Amino acid sequence: MPASAAERPQGFWQSRPFRYIVNGLVATAVHFAVLTFNLKVLGFASAGFANLIAAVFGIATSFIGSRVYVFHGSAETLLHQISRFILLYVSIALLHGALLYAWTDVMALNYIAGFAVATVMQVIFSYWGNKILVFKV
Repeated sequence: MPASAAERPQGFWQSRPFRYIVNGLVATAVHFAVLTFNLKVLGFASAGFANLIAAVFGIATSFIGSRVYVFHGSAETLLHQISRFILLYVSIALLHGALLYAWTDVMALNYIAGFAVATVMQVIFSYWGNKILVFKV
């Protein structure tokens, strides 16, 4: 009996961690582009607030990529995935925004470096949260 796609050995390029990295890079690029647009074009005074808005765009990109590309074998219903994903990502976005607010608005440090630090935290929390809580794979 042939093994299912989930049971077959995978090379690194087809592995879930690799797909997660690709999806995360795309979502982070969207997030960062909207953050920069908010700060440079729209002239937001607060990097923390600009980041919270940008996070919505990054989060939407991340969900679509996670559902379709990274964790596509999940048996969870779309409604369960969306509700858990929103809860997870609202929590992560608030942490991300608070960190960037403290880093840039309070400590007057460069927003790009703060974004990088906050993103490392986000990557760790989102992978395990998606794997264990949202898509349960």
